[in-house]
Amino acid sequence: MSAPLDVPIRDETIRLGQLLKLAGVVDDGAMAREAIERGVVAVNGEVDTRRGRQVRPGDVVTFEGETLHITAEP
Repeated sequence: MSAPLDVPIRDETIRLGQLLKLAGVVDDGAMAREAIERGVVAVNGEVDTRRGRQVRPGDVVTFEGETLHITAEP
């Protein structure tokens, strides 16, 4: 497993599918939707199959060995 990747977001929250695209772990929205629906994305240690799930700074998202730490954009 690689070191956590900090992903700064501009707003208070971001949808899970958008986050995966922003972090560059998927190429597009279709790939994000497929990964989330397959149940391979976890938020704070719990699998979530809702693409519209809101994540916020402090949350940790894991996907295929990648750990994404959500931070607030400075």
